[in-house]
Amino acid sequence: MKNLKLLLAGTVAAIAFTGSVAHADRATDGDLKILFWQAVSTMNPYLSGGTKEVYASSMVIEPLARYDEKANLVPMLVTEIPTLENGGVAKDMLSITWKLKADVKWSDGTPFTADDVIFTWKYCTAPDGGCAQKAQYQGIKSVEAVDKNTVKVSFEEPKYYPYSAFVGAQSPVIQRKQFENCVGAKAPGCTAANFGPVGTGPFVVKEFKPNDVITLTANTNYRDPKKPAFASVTLKGGGDAASAARAVLETGEFDYGWNMQVEPEVLAKMVAAGKGKLETAFGTQVERIVLNRYNADPSLGAKRSTKEAGPHPSLADPAVRRALSLAIDRTTIVEAGYGAAGKETCNIVPAPAAVASTKNDSWCLKQDVAGANKLLDDAGWKKGSDGIRAKNGVKLNFLYSTSTNSVRQATQELVKAWWAEIGVGAELRNASASVFFGGDPASPDTFQKFYADVEMYTNNFDGTDPEKYLAEWLCDKAPSPSNGWQGQNIPRYCNADYDKGVAELSKTGDPAKRAELAKKLNDMLTEEGAHIPLVHRGQVSSHSLKLAGVRMNGWDSELWNVADWSRAK
Repeated sequence: MKNLKLLLAGTVAAIAFTGSVAHADRATDGDLKILFWQAVSTMNPYLSGGTKEVYASSMVIEPLARYDEKANLVPMLVTEIPTLENGGVAKDMLSITWKLKADVKWSDGTPFTADDVIFTWKYCTAPDGGCAQKAQYQGIKSVEAVDKNTVKVSFEEPKYYPYSAFVGAQSPVIQRKQFENCVGAKAPGCTAANFGPVGTGPFVVKEFKPNDVITLTANTNYRDPKKPAFASVTLKGGGDAASAARAVLETGEFDYGWNMQVEPEVLAKMVAAGKGKLETAFGTQVERIVLNRYNADPSLGAKRSTKEAGPHPSLADPAVRRALSLAIDRTTIVEAGYGAAGKETCNIVPAPAAVASTKNDSWCLKQDVAGANKLLDDAGWKKGSDGIRAKNGVKLNFLYSTSTNSVRQATQELVKAWWAEIGVGAELRNASASVFFGGDPASPDTFQKFYADVEMYTNNFDGTDPEKYLAEWLCDKAPSPSNGWQGQNIPRYCNADYDKGVAELSKTGDPAKRAELAKKLNDMLTEEGAHIPLVHRGQVSSHSLKLAGVRMNGWDSELWNVADWSRAK
């Protein structure tokens, strides 16, 4: 029991949310202008694994609890965080009970109740549907209403970190009334609901233009009568990171700019204009190259990048996967593209420190072109007259895809040059971030569909416990046509021992043992080449010097406390 209390106490350090700041009354500060150069494609994060959708929707729909900027759990739609001490977490760890705030209303004025929470679980776990956040609900046996304001979540086995479902921006509660006819295969077709969800958050969608502009207004039914201070929000999408940074830091056209993935020396010049500042928070973001386990040959048609396509003809070879990683100079990537906002990493779980492994650092952190060449030589991959290695008629020539961004394109060029040194060719391709991360099942260019051999992007997880994140690489979490190309297991990695390890982590309560298991799972993903971790990224965003209340958060949505933002007087 002592170890369980230690585990839960590390996250549940804040039982009451006291983070508000003094500002004007509701809707008195005009329009808040936010710029996402990766335009938002939907306001339903359950239909997109993109960070932009998760963050944008967090202004409208909320989880029961979320993480503050110090990684403490804070209640949002509940009266307190359930713990062993207050009886909210069962002693046998088979259930957690949430007590909902009685006065919360949806933006349409109807009561927020336990039925909405139960429905959200059913929505994301519908057997014939595709939910991008399904790993958040891993291991849940049932979700039941004790009464209209009390929800009991029961687990299939003891769950020693029970704060998964309905916690953090990736797992918000949606309204049953609005979405009850949008379950399973019907979900993507509910355009009105997906573009304009009824929520409990501080803002309401007024107009949604996919991949362009979102107009929101203050929620008149928001539970704090003095918030939000802003009467409206204009969230503009598109462009590029550099122009977004300039619009906040130099011209002052926008109040807040998300994801300043811009060369550090360029940002420094913009900040010198004196109109804005940069905020950086290190959480769990990792820029990585993902390696496709399935054959992505276009000639395969509908089978492309699915289990039916069969193993990838070259990336199925462990020697190839290891060589691709060895050839990369992570230090140069950090220096050129990230500066102080980046750290070299070989981990997909880079933080917090207790779960950050060092096992693979000895071979992974330092570039080793000679070692990579030897690996490929020994594995029988021979260089041809064109300098590209081949074996049994299969060439090491890869389609390398990512989103459109100057830092990412520069990284692609560097990696292509390093791979050329070991006899590997790369065709570089990039797609608009609004498309790449959009989750549209009809698009061939989404990162979930993965119609490439390798692709590069950043991802992270809410909070400090990696259990639900590591569950994303379970065999059944791979995107496919059967689940609408939703699912977080982008590389299509499948290892029965890994699946067993995740199950063991879920049943382990001792913090030291949990950390050991998390490191082991992290190491499996790196050693087996599910991905090539590159950079532990700090989240860098910009805001006007006239914007008050921003508390940069690397553990949840950056807009987690937008209700507290105001115009500085």
